[in-house]
Amino acid sequence: MDALEGIAGTSWGKWLGFVTAVWVQCISGNNYTFSNYSDAIKTLMGLTQLQLNSLSVAKDIGKAFGLLAGLASDKLPTPVILLLGSVEGMIGYGAQWLVVSKTIKPLPYWQMCVVLCLGGNSTTWMNTAVLVTCMRNFRRNRGPVSGILKGYVGLSTAIFTDICSALFADDPASFLLMLSIAPALVCAVAMLFLRESPKESLDVQGEESEQIDGRCFAAINTLAVGIAIYLLGFDLTGLSSNKYASKIFVAVLFIFLISPASVPIYVAIIGKKKRSELDVEAPLLISQGNADTVIAATTVAEPAVELQKVKKQRPEIGEDHTIVEVVKTTEFWILFVSFLCGVGTGLAVMNNLGQMGVAMGYSDVSIFVSMTSIWGFFGRIGSGTISEHFIKKNGLPRPIWNAASQILMAIGYVVMALALPGSLFIGSIVVGICYGVRLAVSVPTASELFGLKYYGLIYNILILNLPLGSFLFSGLLAGLLYDSQATKTPDGGNSCVGAHCYRLVFIIMAVACLVGFGLDLLLSYRTRGLYRKIQASKRSQRLLK
Repeated sequence: MDALEGIAGTSWGKWLGFVTAVWVQCISGNNYTFSNYSDAIKTLMGLTQLQLNSLSVAKDIGKAFGLLAGLASDKLPTPVILLLGSVEGMIGYGAQWLVVSKTIKPLPYWQMCVVLCLGGNSTTWMNTAVLVTCMRNFRRNRGPVSGILKGYVGLSTAIFTDICSALFADDPASFLLMLSIAPALVCAVAMLFLRESPKESLDVQGEESEQIDGRCFAAINTLAVGIAIYLLGFDLTGLSSNKYASKIFVAVLFIFLISPASVPIYVAIIGKKKRSELDVEAPLLISQGNADTVIAATTVAEPAVELQKVKKQRPEIGEDHTIVEVVKTTEFWILFVSFLCGVGTGLAVMNNLGQMGVAMGYSDVSIFVSMTSIWGFFGRIGSGTISEHFIKKNGLPRPIWNAASQILMAIGYVVMALALPGSLFIGSIVVGICYGVRLAVSVPTASELFGLKYYGLIYNILILNLPLGSFLFSGLLAGLLYDSQATKTPDGGNSCVGAHCYRLVFIIMAVACLVGFGLDLLLSYRTRGLYRKIQASKRSQRLLK
């Protein structure tokens, strides 16, 4: 264990941890795959659409218990949090597999709600472990870190879906078995290497180190884009119908997924070369190093004294907040409600894509699930890096990108409501991009507004919007309005075919996005001073190096 802790304190060890975090995120999007097997559950249990949507809400309610993961993140080490999440996922998705594979009789409805809740909650432990650890390890690069990690979560749905299409011909039972086993195996690897680096090792950040970090982030970004394009090509070419091509596809995909491991190897080689150079130059630098140490100690001590002198009753936006202090701020509630408008409506589409596709005359909806996932990746990974660039360049508030995503999402819902040829395809792409932007931008925004000290719990409070939004927009709005248009089927369920099935749902969600757009503009205006300070801080750090 001491050896592993020592690795975490090195530059290459920090990057090795980040790569394992990327792998964890590749399997953390299982909560977004409900559409891939929901129809099997609906048919097997003879459910109405409202009952099925209530199951999807139960899945998302599992995220409400993510508060436990947030509390644990300040008390338990990262490997323990990953272990808890992987075990819970095996139980939740394993039980669903037993039902769908007909190994056991269908569970009572309330028990199915419980196992879906367990599956949904499992990802909160994984996501919390990954985000909290990596945001603390890469404090100066929160935008790229959030974009990459959330981007791979977006890709995970397409990864699972396309592997299942390639190897198991979209069999829902095989898909659920994969969801129960794969996350546990990946988390077992991450438990070894994903750890919080000692703070003193993070404070030593020269210009050369920053350039290396930039190259590493760019490399992982490039690999991620390559994976996304590869998955997109598989979906559009229909290679899943060819058995041999499908197996080759999966083999190449695994090579793509393993390839980020080259980044810590590169960092280790650079570090070894640098140490060799320092060993030669060390005698010439001892006296200067001692002087620098004295200056640095004085520089660090002075702000500490000043902070002790200035005792504030309530922290300002941008400083560390306790949970009680966070919920007393106007900024938090603006962020919370605008987040609800974006992710709540997005989840309603993701949870109902199966039924939306059937209503619009599609027999196979897996391509829409993959499109939402892949384009969600581009939204996540692009917005994290771009928003960080414009903060450094001109202090543009990060929430402005949320506002842009909300207005685009509203347009997407209008397109879907029109039910023109190809509108579901276009809509799934637009919703995927905007949902991805919403997640990737809100994560670092919360840390910038309220600090990193209690970030694990703050993040999970914000994520309460997922079950809340799922309940309001998917469980109530989409479920009730669909059932009002549907006709009874002989097995006791119901069905609706035609553009009218979801038209009113799309219109109401478009209005909700316009409300979110206004709130995001307000938050951008209220935080413009904070982001100017962040820009000045980043600029001064570069000038001092």
